[in-house]
Amino acid sequence: MIAKVLVLLHEKKYALVRETVQQMKPVDIAEVFDELHELEARETALRLFRLLPKESAAEAFSYMESDVQQDLIGSISDNELRFILDELYMDDYVDLVEEMPANVVKRLLANSSEGSRALINQYLQYPDDSAGSIMTNEYVYFRPHITVREAFDIIRKTGVDKETIYTCYVASPARMLEGVVTVKELLLADPDAKIEDIMSRNVIHVHTLDDKEEIAKLFSRYDMLSLPVVDKEERLVGIITIDDAVDVMQEETTEDFEMMAGMAPSEDAYLRMPVFSLAKNRILWLLILMFSAMLTGALIEHYEAAIATLPLLVSFIPMLMGTGGNCGSQASTMIIRGMALDEIELSDFFRVWWKEVRVALLCGSVLSAANFLRIWLQYGVLSANPEPDTVMIAAVVSLTLIATVCIAKSLGCMLPMLAKRLKLDPAIMAAPMITTLTDALSILVFFSLAVTMLGSRL
Repeated sequence: MIAKVLVLLHEKKYALVRETVQQMKPVDIAEVFDELHELEARETALRLFRLLPKESAAEAFSYMESDVQQDLIGSISDNELRFILDELYMDDYVDLVEEMPANVVKRLLANSSEGSRALINQYLQYPDDSAGSIMTNEYVYFRPHITVREAFDIIRKTGVDKETIYTCYVASPARMLEGVVTVKELLLADPDAKIEDIMSRNVIHVHTLDDKEEIAKLFSRYDMLSLPVVDKEERLVGIITIDDAVDVMQEETTEDFEMMAGMAPSEDAYLRMPVFSLAKNRILWLLILMFSAMLTGALIEHYEAAIATLPLLVSFIPMLMGTGGNCGSQASTMIIRGMALDEIELSDFFRVWWKEVRVALLCGSVLSAANFLRIWLQYGVLSANPEPDTVMIAAVVSLTLIATVCIAKSLGCMLPMLAKRLKLDPAIMAAPMITTLTDALSILVFFSLAVTMLGSRL
């Protein structure tokens, strides 16, 4: 349907456009605007916006990318802008203000009500990574002494402007959080029953300054649709809904993926980022890893005499380094995932390490046996000019493989946990960093064993 709308707009069949978009979800309508933005069709986007029913236009606006929103704000009238702002939920409103440049924010605030401006200023004071920055004040709450019948009257009267009505909260006249009740419980209860008699008093809640990543985990753990937020005096000040929790999870996952790949986190979609920004996010880590890899080069240079005497040793270096990097990546990925899901705690450090060592011994033994057989056949039995010390060379490489796998898996589990202990993101200690360290250590072990076991030839 998105493609159909774009074709109809190109053909200027606006009656069919209006008919088609009325059947579409707001998020899909927003995607049409994103496509028009890519095509730099600002006038067409404005025409489409004015073809939409006002409620659909406002809801679709909340799903648009920030640069699309900025273009649209610059094109519409103050009356149209005021309608959009009045229809936006407060958390989306705050996100909009945070993402717009100063000149646009000035116009937004000029077209906002006094109450909205006060709330926005209050929400913007919360840290970006806190619960307060993603909460909304649009929720349904009751006093504990009212009846179920009165509660439904409140929902009918105020629910149309609330972000969710499925979970309702119970607060005292002083706004102290006392309980929670769902619409399902209200429907199944006696209409004359008191809210305080059917509400759940054990309310899972968070505070305004709690970390939003930890809050997102609560949604997953307890299968919640919304979560109440209280201030330091335990007064109910807002709620966080599941859609905002999902956004947090997506942001954190994206950031972890980028850091695991050795990049600085980005703040925009890939196709919307300029080439310079993409390069800037990557170059620092590439420089760090490049210079740290010089340690591996220095070790190879140190054993230059051994390499000159037995050049065959060089052919095994890529295999050893590649195996070490792969093993380290496997371990670090599992540990970072386990910590992200709270399956692994810092107190499990030695249990995790011991488990990975046993895994490494099993994997390393299988890899070394296969490699021993391969070297013995390739450079000994099946070679036209067999190496005189084929068995010893195979033994050196095989022992190095076992040691490399053990080192890599140990680093892969220990470094992410160490990063978390130092209050850093464990994703920093992912594949690129572990691979660089493992490469240097595998080369050191390889040539140390070679010099020891093949000393007569080196």
